[in-house]
Amino acid sequence: MKRIVISVATALVLGMVGLYYGAPSLFKEPLLSANRHLSGLEEKTTDAAMHAIHYLDNGTPPNPAPGHGTDTGTGTPIVLLHGIFAEKDHWVDFARPLTGQYRVIAPDIPGFGESTRRDDQPYDYAAHVTRLAAFLDALGLAKVHLAGNSMGGTIAALFALQYPERVASVAFIGAPHGIRSPQPSTMDRLIDAGQRPLVAHDAAAFGAMMDLVFEKRPFLPYPILHASEQDALHNATSNTRLWDAQLKDRYLLEQHLGHLQQHPTLVLWGDSDRVFDRSGLQTVQKLLPQAQIAALPGIGHLPMMEAPADTAQRYARFLEQLSTPQSAKHAHFNKK
Repeated sequence: MKRIVISVATALVLGMVGLYYGAPSLFKEPLLSANRHLSGLEEKTTDAAMHAIHYLDNGTPPNPAPGHGTDTGTGTPIVLLHGIFAEKDHWVDFARPLTGQYRVIAPDIPGFGESTRRDDQPYDYAAHVTRLAAFLDALGLAKVHLAGNSMGGTIAALFALQYPERVASVAFIGAPHGIRSPQPSTMDRLIDAGQRPLVAHDAAAFGAMMDLVFEKRPFLPYPILHASEQDALHNATSNTRLWDAQLKDRYLLEQHLGHLQQHPTLVLWGDSDRVFDRSGLQTVQKLLPQAQIAALPGIGHLPMMEAPADTAQRYARFLEQLSTPQSAKHAHFNKK
């Protein structure tokens, strides 16, 4: 009898392993839902600017942090904006230490993830800023903290410049797009050679893209990684259109960054970033001398995925300082 039980259990395990790798789509949503649940996040959808926008939201936090003008009585919410060809779930681990005190919202920016992408619509920075305003209006958010990675960081900065009264702070979680680096990055050299390094037409190109954006690849369950690869290959033609549109604004942020000085700003740049070389920090320091800036040792282009806990702690300290009275803040900085 014992031998029969062992044989049945072994068959079940082997069957599950076979399904896990043979039919990974069955596991994608349960894995995503489980990880979101650990961070207190739920997927929601709203309509804004002719797009259905999917987003993650934890609602009212259990222990709200002090805010700088509130929308719900629980402090100013945080909105997390991903980079090009990325999506909302890239923020889930980063959000985990924050959702106990802040309302945290991570949308699939229109044109990406599960949100609508329309062939008749532009997805340049001007369009992204307009749609972000519509998304915040749809959620009834008058003022937010904006944090973004790569393209998302640039959208955050441009939105803050166009709607300064709606933004409490700006954070670049990883290098923003649009800064000319004194030393060209690996991606700069590939672009100058006529390539589109973040557009994957086959599995080999997808693997090369992963090596480009990560210095230390985070653990990604096979069903999630497989789905990401399949989405990238399926959308390659459409992604080419979006890539070419953004390439026209290759150094757009550098032209405007100096005007961001009225907003508290945090810059966390991966020291091993191959997408945007860390020498770009020199440009940021010159244009934003008041910003809090840190290079993250051993981290690539996506610090919220490579080192989510450490990066989130740095961001939480930045937000905490914003609610500290100026005299106490001055004393705190003097102790460092």
